[in-house]
Amino acid sequence: GGPRRLLLISNSTLHGGGYLGHGQQHIQSFLGQKVKRVLFIPYALHDRDAYARTAREKFESLGYGLDSIHESCDPVEAIRKSEAIFIGGGNTFRLLKALYDNSLIHEIRKRVLEDGIPYMGSSAGTNVATVSINTTNDMPIVYPPSLQALGLVPFNINPHYLDPDVKRTHMGETREERIRQYHEEPNTPPVLGLREGTMLLVEGNKATLQGVTGARLFLRGKKPTEHEPGTDFSFLLTDSNPLNP
Repeated sequence: GGPRRLLLISNSTLHGGGYLGHGQQHIQSFLGQKVKRVLFIPYALHDRDAYARTAREKFESLGYGLDSIHESCDPVEAIRKSEAIFIGGGNTFRLLKALYDNSLIHEIRKRVLEDGIPYMGSSAGTNVATVSINTTNDMPIVYPPSLQALGLVPFNINPHYLDPDVKRTHMGETREERIRQYHEEPNTPPVLGLREGTMLLVEGNKATLQGVTGARLFLRGKKPTEHEPGTDFSFLLTDSNPLNP
C-alpha cells in the first residue's frame, strides 16, 4: 500500500502544444522510475482505438508502456494488475457510465486508496476522480446509473474553468454562476475551478496546485477566492474542510 497519489489535470491539450505536452514534466515526475506500464481508460471518447494510439504514443515517448483497458477481455482484472491508471478526457457522462457498466468504480477506488497506485486524470478523467460529476461542463449524452463518481478526493472540480469575458456584452451564463447554482443545493462540497494549463497534485493528505494559470475556489455560501500555482490545498482533503456554513 501507500498514500493516495493523484495528478488531476484540467485539460489534455493546451493551445499551441501537443497531447499532454504542457504536463509531461509533471507526469514524469509523478510516475517516476518505478512505474513501467500505465493502464489507460479511453471510455470518454467513442473511438477508443484511435484514443489509445494517441495516448500510447505520448506515454512511450516519455518512457512508459501503455495498455488500454478496452483491449482487455477482463477490465476488472486489468485494474487489479495495473501499476498506474490514467483516465483521459472526453464526455464525462459517457465515461462514468462505462465505469459503472464495467464494474470498475470499487476496483479503482481500492487500487488507488488502499494499494496506493498512482492515478492520473485529464479533464473528464479528473471529473470522475472527485465526489461527483455534478460540476462537469459536458452534455448528458448518456445516462449513468448515478452522478456519484470515484470519490478519490472529498470535493468537486470544474476542469477547463473559464473566467467571464469582460469585453463581451453577452456571453450567456458564466461558469461562476453555474457553480453558484450548484452550491444553492444543501450539503454540496467545495468546487475547485481548474483553468486550462493547471493541475492538482495529491500525495497522501497534501494537495498542491501546479501548472501555469491558477485556480478559483468556490465554497458554499462564501465568495470565491483566487489561487496561484504553488497553493497548498491540503485543507480540502480533510473531513473538517470548510464545506458549508
